[in-house]
Amino acid sequence: MNIAIFSVTEKGRQLSERAAEVLGGEHKVSRYCFHKHTDDNSAVFWNMGSMVGRLFKRSDAFIFVCACGIAVRAVAPLLGTKADDPAVIVMDDSGRFVIPVLSGHIGGANRLAEVLAEALGNTPVITTATDVGGQFSPDSFAVANGLIITDLAAAKEIAAEVLDDEKVGFSTEYRHGGLPDELTEFGVCRTGIYVGTEPDVKPFDVTLRLVPRNIVLGIGCKKGTSAEAIETAVNSALSQAGIDPERVSGVASIDLKAREEGLLRFCERRDMELRTYTADELMAVSGDFDSSDFVRETTGADNVCERSAVLCSGGRLVLHKTAFDGVTVAAAEAPVYLDFERNVL
Repeated sequence: MNIAIFSVTEKGRQLSERAAEVLGGEHKVSRYCFHKHTDDNSAVFWNMGSMVGRLFKRSDAFIFVCACGIAVRAVAPLLGTKADDPAVIVMDDSGRFVIPVLSGHIGGANRLAEVLAEALGNTPVITTATDVGGQFSPDSFAVANGLIITDLAAAKEIAAEVLDDEKVGFSTEYRHGGLPDELTEFGVCRTGIYVGTEPDVKPFDVTLRLVPRNIVLGIGCKKGTSAEAIETAVNSALSQAGIDPERVSGVASIDLKAREEGLLRFCERRDMELRTYTADELMAVSGDFDSSDFVRETTGADNVCERSAVLCSGGRLVLHKTAFDGVTVAAAEAPVYLDFERNVL
């Protein structure tokens, strides 16, 4: 996660340092301090709203060490939808409370608050009804397991059913464990969750379809290929294969392309890291791949896109090598295991 921490006072600055130390091991954390109370490891701001606006689109979470009202006024003009807004957390500068204000489930604010509170000795103030009652949350389950929420209205209705102690159905072909008491795989339910990729499968009157984000792209390209050309090739390949672009979770290639500007820019636009492998690593992957003598002479591996997709995903090919104007694209589907006890962060 890209996390921005804002502080206003001297006590807040000190607390922001501690929060950054807690989160910095697993996340990219940047600190922003009011100009009267700053240090060498933070950026300076004079107007919080202006600085938040500059960071809003590229941040996954904001932590404000200040009054709730200040934080709310800073983010309010920028808010969009529940599915897109970043997590927003407020901490008082005395370090007593950690309050998730926005995007508690989908953005992970509730879990982030719990992590901070445990590490800093604060009290997390969680107000989300399902969390307060220790009940199942479809939003949290989806985010923790890398699933795309296709219908927020259905998710809201299912959460309401859980709070009303109504049984919610569950259907999937994927392996899973830890099914909570609120869900059942048996009997007739009005509302329910289907985890899968078939758009026409609706086993319940109100069906929340959750789609795995588990597609890894393998990409090969000529030197100097632009990000736009790669984007066009990928979109065409996915469209022909009937794969939703939102399901893509990673990109892989051969190490010769580790510094390929167009490929790196393509990954940056999709907020994904490029994973690369040596020719020997690719050739060690077992499977039935489209082999090219020319590619092998050039790179040391007889196929870059298919082998890298399978190696990175640990799964199976769902889209074989497809060539578009100097770009080759393949896709593999990573195995899915649904863990109902998995946390968001």
